[in-house]
Amino acid sequence: MSATRIVSAFLGFLVTLVVLTVGLPLLGPIYLALTFVAIQEYTTMMRLRGIPIRRRSLWIATALTLPASLPPSHPWMAPFGDVPWRELLLVGFIVAMLVLEVIASNRNSLHALAFSVLGYIWISWLFGLVITLRYTPDGVIGLWYLTLPILAIIATDVGGYVFGTLFGKRPLAPRISPNKTVEGAIGGFALAAVVVFTTLALMPIWTGFRFTLLHVFVFCIAVPLAALLGDLFESLVKRWVGVKDAGVFLPGHGGVLDRLDSTLIAVPTTYLLLTLALRIG
Repeated sequence: MSATRIVSAFLGFLVTLVVLTVGLPLLGPIYLALTFVAIQEYTTMMRLRGIPIRRRSLWIATALTLPASLPPSHPWMAPFGDVPWRELLLVGFIVAMLVLEVIASNRNSLHALAFSVLGYIWISWLFGLVITLRYTPDGVIGLWYLTLPILAIIATDVGGYVFGTLFGKRPLAPRISPNKTVEGAIGGFALAAVVVFTTLALMPIWTGFRFTLLHVFVFCIAVPLAALLGDLFESLVKRWVGVKDAGVFLPGHGGVLDRLDSTLIAVPTTYLLLTLALRIG
């Protein structure tokens, strides 16, 4: 299983590298495909708890999230000015869910509303920031900005796996993720912090923007922690519904949600920090 995990991870990394480099022609369809599968996995898990999910509504909102996630600086969005499409779409989705549940109310309406909105925010909306970050401020510099959380996620996973296997003794969060250890978390965090520091040190060569020491410190702490938090949150959901993996998308790695869990928190965190750093710095 370890060999299968390594091979799958390596192939996944190569595919990710190609998709991110090519950009929207590949990134758009991949975003839709992965998000649709992740929503299906999420819907299946929620059914185990008797919670109905507005799956079709989520799919429609996901399709709309793709163009809405393009930043105003993208040529396709230039005619629309600085309209906050992502935020408007989020509000519109919540209102639409309220209307649907009021019209077809039943004893599960509140659960359907709450968990459908959670599914959209957690999966479709946050994952859409991969597209936003890829083209912020443009298609060249944005690629380098996006490498920051991607490399941090890989380093967190690799460091946690290696250090946890070699030195892991104390459980990190036994109630939600029995296999994760304190030693593995520290190893993953340390390796990710080194990777983030190195990437930020080299980034002025690629972007022309030099980060301050405060920026570097915050990034080195926040991005690895966000990657770990994303992993633990998905483990919390799986533990709550009583499954080990969200699906069987990649051999040795589980489902799409099992692969995207860190990305769904680390990329938005990076986007938030970059936005603040670029404005303040």
